[in-house]
Amino acid sequence: MIRPPRSKSFSRRQLRAALTPRRPGDHKGVFGRVLVVAGSRGMAGAAIFSARAAARSGAGLVTLAVPRGLQDAVAGQVPEAMTLGLAQSPAGAFSPAAAAELAREAADKNFTVMAVGPGLSHRPEAAKFLLKLLSAVKTPAVLDADALNILAGRGPAEVRRLLARPGGCVVTPHPGEMARCLGATAARVEADRPAAARALARRWGCAVLLKGHRTLVSDGKTIWTNQTGGSALAKGGSGDVLTGLLAGLWAQRLASGRGSGDAAMQSAALAAWLHGKAGEAAGRRATPWASTASGVVDELCEAFKAL
Repeated sequence: MIRPPRSKSFSRRQLRAALTPRRPGDHKGVFGRVLVVAGSRGMAGAAIFSARAAARSGAGLVTLAVPRGLQDAVAGQVPEAMTLGLAQSPAGAFSPAAAAELAREAADKNFTVMAVGPGLSHRPEAAKFLLKLLSAVKTPAVLDADALNILAGRGPAEVRRLLARPGGCVVTPHPGEMARCLGATAARVEADRPAAARALARRWGCAVLLKGHRTLVSDGKTIWTNQTGGSALAKGGSGDVLTGLLAGLWAQRLASGRGSGDAAMQSAALAAWLHGKAGEAAGRRATPWASTASGVVDELCEAFKAL
């Protein structure tokens, strides 16, 4: 088990140890099933980026669940993933009825990790869907974007109950989302990022990945600081890539039986490092101005090679 020091960076040795080994005789079932729950009308890209990154992470199987009206569009953009079209509201967001559909699917498919939130929307029906989903499906979860904005409006005790699951939970806020979750301001979060990460981890009872320059990962006690990344990642969609990547890396750990101890924290630290390294490669190839989230996904291969 990796025992990282307090408030220090992961070493290359620790990062390599956090990767799930791949052997010649392995098959896709060995590397976990990722469920990405994302998207709404006008925000299909967030779902696509997350699913593409999950597929690039090494996960064995990826399923992308979107509101029914988006299914055909996203299927053509992520051919590596299976797709699910679920009940949607007239506004094109998930309807509350979609939670029961997804719970049945989860019981049948036995997903290893689910990533929830990118492009979900702020609409009331999407909020009801999320709360029902987290109550009904206790799969280990990575929560990002609109999922965090929805949870920010709930009381800490309710959120702890919703996030409680045997395999754990990781939330991945940027400073603005972190501020909403803590009832603070982004300036206050940025003034003491380690304190903010520890505070949310303790309040919600989960691991926290605080995005930004020198991304932090905390369980409320330990702080791991990431050293990779750059301004090429300061683009819409970059956070969605990180969400899918983290879900895929963590799914491999759990499916391989290496999910005990600090697996969620280790997977989050590894995802932050690889995401940052891919961002650096995208910046070199396209310049920080012209790089895109799609380019970051494409450069994940260089990040894995660097490790």
